[in-house]
Amino acid sequence: MINLNPKIWQSDIEQEPTRKGYGQGVVDLGAADENVVVLTADLSESTMVNEFQKKYPERFIECGVAEQNMMGVAAGLALYGKTAFVSSYAVFSPGRSWDQMRVSVCYSGANVKVAGAHTGVTVGPDGATHQALEDVAIMRVLPNLIVEVPCDSIEARKTVVALGKLKGPAYFRLGRSKTPVITTAETPFQVGKAEIFRDGSDVTIIASGPVLFNGLLAAMELEKEGISVMVINNHTIKPIDSETIIAAAKKCGAVVTLEEHQTQAGCGSAVCEALAMNYPVPVEMVGMPNTFGESGEPDQLIEKFGMGKTAVIAAVRKVLKRKS
Repeated sequence: MINLNPKIWQSDIEQEPTRKGYGQGVVDLGAADENVVVLTADLSESTMVNEFQKKYPERFIECGVAEQNMMGVAAGLALYGKTAFVSSYAVFSPGRSWDQMRVSVCYSGANVKVAGAHTGVTVGPDGATHQALEDVAIMRVLPNLIVEVPCDSIEARKTVVALGKLKGPAYFRLGRSKTPVITTAETPFQVGKAEIFRDGSDVTIIASGPVLFNGLLAAMELEKEGISVMVINNHTIKPIDSETIIAAAKKCGAVVTLEEHQTQAGCGSAVCEALAMNYPVPVEMVGMPNTFGESGEPDQLIEKFGMGKTAVIAAVRKVLKRKS
């Protein structure tokens, strides 16, 4: 494993929400570039951009509960030279502002970065209406758009800084709850490049987002049985790193995808598209099984909807049978 948190297998591993990394990232960018502006739809604390608001109030815009208007304002600012970060819950932005995202941002090539917070079932008690499980699907079809799903708070911070230095539209999804800090400041990160977090030869787990941790736990468990599992952090859904994914498929001959998103049209689908056109192998997809979420504790919901370690292990066993 390369430069991962040394406490990754310990019960006291530190945990932080990925949205914290967003808040830290925009402060980093704000200090380095006076053209960085942050907009929010009455959710500065929930999206953790309140520190940017305190430090750079003249570059912070509170748009109120008006996500469609906020996206239009961001596009206008971007077309006049600003780097605009849009902050809201993903069910509202891009959920309610997809039309403005499509036309005003992507069609125009505007330098707007959209932070979709409170994604996945780990939103927990807020329930189905606030658990974005379709955001990657509706965003990755848009031309000119980068789509990122960081695996922890450190990677989220790196994502924000990296996207802030690139011109053009981007979307990245964030979680509400605290999740394990998998990486370190030294862990490699590059937009458009998947990283091999664990090498293996029998099967590859390709994951996006904080549930990557469950993939690593599953790999460690399977290793005890003599099953060699490669684990790939596929944080960039678009443009997907086909080269790394195809190489892994050639080496292992079987793939399991893992995401906290509907299995349709998310990370799993993107991986399958890359493989189908280049090197088809058996694939099992672990994710939200074509249903809405519900209220509950984050860890319980992950287990109920089949995105925990046990579900990943079962998917590995299933795909290995298909491989043979």
